[in-house]
Amino acid sequence: MADYTSSSQGGGYSFEHDTGLGPQTPAKPLTKFANFAGAALSITLIIGIGVWGYKLLVRDVTGIPVVRAAQGDMRVRPENPGGQLADNQGLSVNAVASEGTADQFAEQLILAPKPLDLEEEDQPIPVAMVAPVQQAPVAASPAVDVVAALQNGDVDGLVASLTDGMEPLEDQEDGTALPEPMNASATMDVDPLEMAVSNAVAVAMGEEPGVRASLRPQNRPGGRMVATKASFEPVPVAAAEVKELSPDSLPTGTRLVQLGAFDSPQIARAQWVRLNARFGAYMEGKDRIIQEASSGGRTFYRLRAHGFSDIADARRFCSALVAENTDCIPVVTR
Repeated sequence: MADYTSSSQGGGYSFEHDTGLGPQTPAKPLTKFANFAGAALSITLIIGIGVWGYKLLVRDVTGIPVVRAAQGDMRVRPENPGGQLADNQGLSVNAVASEGTADQFAEQLILAPKPLDLEEEDQPIPVAMVAPVQQAPVAASPAVDVVAALQNGDVDGLVASLTDGMEPLEDQEDGTALPEPMNASATMDVDPLEMAVSNAVAVAMGEEPGVRASLRPQNRPGGRMVATKASFEPVPVAAAEVKELSPDSLPTGTRLVQLGAFDSPQIARAQWVRLNARFGAYMEGKDRIIQEASSGGRTFYRLRAHGFSDIADARRFCSALVAENTDCIPVVTR
């Protein structure tokens, strides 16, 4: 399509075609620079993302550690470590224990130091300086041939030899006289060997200072209580009466605790008795409720307890029973 322009001179019209015959506006240099810069930035970004993605994929394959090991020695011995050196270091004899073989001969040999001497207080005490302990002389008891004396029938001589040097016991302090000594002829009815052994034991016990100085025990009082069979019989304790409530008499919203479900009311009541014997302090003041229920064609009886002020009281009650491995669930009637 041609453009027509009017001219004030000559009153005619002139036209110019769009095919480039007319004058064209030259492109601006700043626009070209911006286009080249944007293209270069886009290409650089694409190449960077590609390189980063490639390194991310092959990072585990290349085996590059996450933490690089530190360079150099971990510990360095100081030039002057200080401290105190042990004695006898650098001797040739030490090489035998450390290396297993003798060291090379040194140019200069030094004798080992003399052993240390003990102090005077560390020296062993001579036996002559220890005071001997005086032991008390033991009186030799005369040897009495009891069997030979019994075989010969010399019972009086045997008794005299056993009681030689013994003083007769005096009467007791409370005035009770000692029994009269038995005659030798009367002792023939008793076994002579048994009598001789008992006399020898009595003599040996009399020689002990503690036995000789000990007092006789007092007689047992006559009014001492004697245990009888009746004193050990258990006294029956009357069981506390349990109040059983009907489930229909409870209003909606009553706080209860369920102690289990059983096949019959008798089993539920027996379980209540066991719980009352085990947790008497917690079951005190609680009423028993046995509620009949059915599920899946099976009838069972729920054992519940009543007597809680609020739901928190019921939860505390169940916490005490659950701590002893007993089933207890707080419930609210509907």
